[in-house]
Amino acid sequence: MKQLPASGFRLPAVTRRRHGWTVVAVAALAACASSGSGGGADGPGAPRGSSAAVAAAAAAPTRDYFVYVVSEATDEAALIRFGPGGARGERRMTVGIHPADPDGPHGAAVSPDGAHYFVTTGHGVPYGSIWKYATADDRVLGRAELGMFPASMQITPDGRYAYVVNFNLYGEMVPSSVSIVDTDAMVEVARLETCVMPHGSRFDPSGARHYSTCMMDDMVVEIDTRTFDVARHFVLTRGSERGVTGSPADAGAHTTHATDETGHGAHAAPPASTRCSPTWATTSTDGTRVFVACNAANDVVEIDVATWRMLRRIPAGDGVYNLDVTHDGATLIATNKRGRSVSLFDIESGSELARIETTRPVVHGIAVSDDDRYAFISIEGIGSMPGTVEVVDLAARARVAVVDVGQMAGGIAFWKSEPAE
Repeated sequence: MKQLPASGFRLPAVTRRRHGWTVVAVAALAACASSGSGGGADGPGAPRGSSAAVAAAAAAPTRDYFVYVVSEATDEAALIRFGPGGARGERRMTVGIHPADPDGPHGAAVSPDGAHYFVTTGHGVPYGSIWKYATADDRVLGRAELGMFPASMQITPDGRYAYVVNFNLYGEMVPSSVSIVDTDAMVEVARLETCVMPHGSRFDPSGARHYSTCMMDDMVVEIDTRTFDVARHFVLTRGSERGVTGSPADAGAHTTHATDETGHGAHAAPPASTRCSPTWATTSTDGTRVFVACNAANDVVEIDVATWRMLRRIPAGDGVYNLDVTHDGATLIATNKRGRSVSLFDIESGSELARIETTRPVVHGIAVSDDDRYAFISIEGIGSMPGTVEVVDLAARARVAVVDVGQMAGGIAFWKSEPAE
């Protein structure tokens, strides 16, 4: 098993080492925001805020915030601290069991009690795994083998189960599954067939419903967590939107449109396409609506849970990819994978409040702080670029800190906040 460092570390602000941390302090980025380079829009017609207002709102934090992020190309999980002194790497852990080949950590999640964090590794022979660690000291507490390329995941609100999508990135274009894992025993207790290339994994606030998308089948799938059954699915193709009871297999509904099996949302659809190519789903804070990122269509579909009907399509950025909602239910946050930006939407009106350019391309995941003050964004980068975590001040609508991590940073999960040191 790969060795896990037991202690934290701090590196200089700028380093040439491949896996080093690059830190930009809060004050420096606030100055960038005031000059218009940190919080501006990146596309025609995108919202722009007052530079003076942004600089005034971007006050330094008074608490320390902690997030976990995993880097697929370097087999790393990192704990990032953000506080009054900026963002820095607190600890870095090596994930996996293969000393020579990449294990490919892709998904990250933290248990509701904050005692454990979980990482999925997508590569295996042939299957990937889910790993359980102690947040206190990064000890490995268990591992379970799952399907082909386990990717996104979330832990149930009671902490008992992890729901992991088996994305099957390198397999045949056939229906894949969602694995349900007992987090105490670290045993897979069920595997439910859903659709081709499932992605995203999110519960409603009660934990009674689980949602994942079907990237190649243009659907979002709902699982009843009380019965471990696929309850419903919703077709997202433009012009053919409809809700259906039962699983896609029961309805004979596998459509498998696309050829983007290797791009993972990196390529735009042809102009006349009606494809959605959904990459993420999340619910409103009251659980009455589901928001789905249509990566190919560059919009977000909003679905009413009770009637299982589409309410609206919200125009979004280029390659909208992952979604999250603030705890107060007011703001929808979206990463734009092809658009090199992060969008903030007012949920009630559907209007885009801000579009914030990122420092590097291939924007990935989102984690919102427990007080709704910050959004932490993971960025994969390309080629030899390091991965990046960027911190967005949700009040100032501006980027306020950056720290580099291992290459291909993907899964990101918020752990906790506490009074600053």
